[in-house]
Amino acid sequence: MATKRFLSLFPLLLAVSALTACTAPDGAAPPTPSSISTASATPTASETPASSLAVSGLDAPWSVAFHGTTALVSERDSARILELDGAGGAREVAVIDGVAAAGEGGLLGITVHDGHLYTYYTAGDENRIDRFALNGEPGSLSLGAAERVFDGIPAARNHNGGRIAFGPDGMLYATTGDAGDGQDAQDRESPGGKILRLTADGGVPQDNPFPDSPVYSLGHRNPQGIAWDADGTMYASEFGQDTWDELNVIEPGGNYGWPEVEGIADQDGFIDPVQQWAPQDASPSGLVVVGDVILIANLRGERLREIPLTDLTTSTEHLVGEHGRLREVVLAPDGSVWAMTNNTDGRGAPAPDDDRIFPVDLG
Repeated sequence: MATKRFLSLFPLLLAVSALTACTAPDGAAPPTPSSISTASATPTASETPASSLAVSGLDAPWSVAFHGTTALVSERDSARILELDGAGGAREVAVIDGVAAAGEGGLLGITVHDGHLYTYYTAGDENRIDRFALNGEPGSLSLGAAERVFDGIPAARNHNGGRIAFGPDGMLYATTGDAGDGQDAQDRESPGGKILRLTADGGVPQDNPFPDSPVYSLGHRNPQGIAWDADGTMYASEFGQDTWDELNVIEPGGNYGWPEVEGIADQDGFIDPVQQWAPQDASPSGLVVVGDVILIANLRGERLREIPLTDLTTSTEHLVGEHGRLREVVLAPDGSVWAMTNNTDGRGAPAPDDDRIFPVDLG
C-alpha cells in the first residue's frame, strides 16, 4: 500500500484563559478546573466540525483514552482525570488518590476497557496500575472505588515507563522503565525495564512467554509507546540513553538488550530496533498505528514522526519545532488524529495556551 502523506495541520486555537505559561515547581498547588480554557476554530473546507476542536491550558498532560466517543485525559502532576465534552470544553472527573508526582513520575498512562478506567501511576517507591468503574453519562462521569490491578513496579524520578493499553488479544499491556537501575531490565524476576502482559484483573495469562511471569519482553530502558497494526504486530517506542532512541517490533519473550546494548548492535541474544534516532531528534513517547503508517510523538525532538509499515527503516518528520514537545498522538473514534503537547512538564518552553490537544490532518 502507498504511504499516506501528512497534508496539513488544522488551525490551532487561541486560548481564552488568563492561565500563565510558567511551570509550577514540584509540590506546587495544581491549577483549578476553571484554569482549563478552550475555543473552537472556524472549519476550513477540508475540516469537519467533529475534528476542528481543541483544548488548551492543560497541566502536564500525559495520556488520552476514549470512553465511547468521550476523550479522557490524565495530568501527570495534578493527578487529575479530565473529560473533554466534544465541543472544546473539559471538566474534572476525579483526582487519583495516592499519586506521588516527582520528576517524570506521577499519573501517567490511562486506558479504558469494559467500562473501567485503568491508570498507571507513581506512588512513592513503586508504580501501580489501578482500575475504576466509569459511572454516569458524558458530561457527568465519575469513578468508582479503586481496584488494585498490579503493583511493585520500580519507580524513580526518571524512567518510569507508564504506557498501558489493551491489545487485540484482550490482554492488558504495560511498559515499565528501569527506574535508573539498568540491571533490572535483564532480570526476569523484576517488573522493571519490561513490557508486561496481564489479564484485565492483573493475573498472568497462561500463554505468556515465561511460565507464571507477567513479563512479555525484557531489556527495555524506558519504553513509552505501544500499538498494534491490523495484523496484530506490536510496536514500541523507547528512550535510549545518550546514543540511540528506538522503534522496536515486539516479540513474545524477546530481549531488547538494555543495558548491554543500545540501538542497533547486531549482537547475538538481543533483538535490534528496526529504526533508531539520536535522542536530540527524538525522545519518542506516544505511538499509534493509523492505516498503513506508524505515528510517534517526540518530546525532545519536538516533532511528529511518520513511519510506513511497508518500510520500517524509513521515516518522515512533521511539525518540527512548531509546537514544542509532543507527548501523545491518538486516533479518535471519528477517525481524526490528535496530538498533545507537553511543554509544561518542566522541560519545555510553554506558550501562553499550553498545554494543548489539537487535531492534525492525515490526507
